[in-house]
Amino acid sequence: MFRPAAPFQYQGEVPPGASAAAAGRDARARKVLWASQFIAGKGWLGMAIRVTVWNEFRHEKKNERVRAVYPDGMHVPIAGALREAGYEVRTATLDEPDHGLSEEVLEQTDVLTWWGHMAHGEVRDDIVARVQRRVVEGGMGLIVLHSGHMSKIFRALMGTTCMLKWREAAERERLWLVEPSHPIARGLPESFELEHVEMYGERFDIPAPDELVFVSWFQGGEVFRSGCCFHRGRGRIFYFRPGHETFPIYHHPMVQKVLANGVAWAAPTGGPANNFGNKKPLEALPGRS
Repeated sequence: MFRPAAPFQYQGEVPPGASAAAAGRDARARKVLWASQFIAGKGWLGMAIRVTVWNEFRHEKKNERVRAVYPDGMHVPIAGALREAGYEVRTATLDEPDHGLSEEVLEQTDVLTWWGHMAHGEVRDDIVARVQRRVVEGGMGLIVLHSGHMSKIFRALMGTTCMLKWREAAERERLWLVEPSHPIARGLPESFELEHVEMYGERFDIPAPDELVFVSWFQGGEVFRSGCCFHRGRGRIFYFRPGHETFPIYHHPMVQKVLANGVAWAAPTGGPANNFGNKKPLEALPGRS
């Protein structure tokens, strides 16, 4: 069972006061966990995949419980884990100009991760449209986390309410990997547990996923489609459920591994640009000059 050590820096299974040799073994084990990452964070041309980690960054400023878990914002451990996996990472937050998502930033982003909760309505509609174009037309990947299911960008891309059941009772969650051949499953066990979470339950009002990677069971009895993949235009979208702000979810090594694999899967593939409109035939048509 994962139990983070203060100040919520993952220390593996090495207990406090363990020998330096034991700590070294744990560090090597962590490197092995990352070793299966997609060509060490490289994309289809062997170039580093560029990730922008977006966080609303409001709970951490207003709630002492959240600040105790994520003193610098939950975007920091997410970004740190992705850098460790070999990606080129920058962060952006809601209160920055253009929410940190200028045209230039998005053009330099291969995959955008998104966490929001209490300020969905403050995200400007023109920024949402900008992100949506970058996904659908530009092929940027999008990873939507936890309560981001109600974000403007996710609902715009899904076309549904994206509503669900929920309960905050610090219960256990077991995530089952139901598509072990999927790239996001790389290097993961058949299942893993998170000791304290907020429950999300079905029905989850989303379109049927193109690929379902994880299903969650909760201690209270509910189940949930917790790892869902979608294709929209040229872009790929991965919704991953864990991530309630009062629990150290993003310090968990399995969650970090899923995010790293998700970035590799969602990154642009280098396929051709969309080519729409009226076109002349490629071959001569019978009876026409």
